[in-house]
Amino acid sequence: MNTITLLTIVCVGLVLLAGIVLFNTMVGRKNRVQFAFSGIDTQLKKRFDLIPNLIATVERYMQHEQQVLQQLTSLRSQAVRGTATTDDLVQMDNQLTSALRSVFALSENYPQLRASENFIQLQGALNETEEQIAAARRAYNAAVTDYNNCCEMFPLNVVARIMGYRTKLWFEISEAERQNVNVKGLWS
Repeated sequence: MNTITLLTIVCVGLVLLAGIVLFNTMVGRKNRVQFAFSGIDTQLKKRFDLIPNLIATVERYMQHEQQVLQQLTSLRSQAVRGTATTDDLVQMDNQLTSALRSVFALSENYPQLRASENFIQLQGALNETEEQIAAARRAYNAAVTDYNNCCEMFPLNVVARIMGYRTKLWFEISEAERQNVNVKGLWS
């Protein structure tokens, strides 16, 4: 075998090896994003499961705030159907978080509710779940950042385009969620 043939075989082998490594890197990053989102999904399910208990506890005390409770029930129903896309879940999560914040803000006006053992336990469980959701969001956003870097940096961006991979959005809170809850506006 002559030198040129041997060099050609080595070069082709190196190009194939590099292609395999790049391909596997992209698949690994995509799978990490999916795994990280499943962590968020699990925590959201946990929160959705707590909502009926919260509503049952709160309904006895909050007769005038039925609109907030109906919104909470509606959002939970939409979320547990299982037909929502990732983007839909992000939007529903933002709305649900806002509604939960409203319920807890309104509870300040109901001393008997604040003193209820069930309410205190549910509030504690929801606070713990919110912390776990926040941690899962951070893990997801880190995985998305790594994935997006691969989709945008050479040479992985070439492989990403060939594979049809596109950048993904971070799991961010909405602008409304950044604002303080307007308790007075909830009664009108």
